Amino acid sequence: MKNPLNDWKTLMLLAFFLGFAPYFPEPHLFGKLRWVAGGAVGMQTMDWLDLLWHAAPFILLARLGILRIRDKRSIN
Repeated sequence: MKNPLNDWKTLMLLAFFLGFAPYFPEPHLFGKLRWVAGGAVGMQTMDWLDLLWHAAPFILLARLGILRIRDKRSIN
């Protein structure tokens, strides 16, 4: 069985469903990033963990992209 952390389809689904949830009135991740960009005034530990939880699929996608680029460069 393929490792789900190295599968593009699985990570894309996670990014869409977990990364952007809840969808209305705005994705939760965007609100948290805007809060951090504004200085993160009043953010508590739970808010930082929530940001990490919603950003994790995107971090894993970036990791997979970097690994794929690195592998292609090592072949050449």
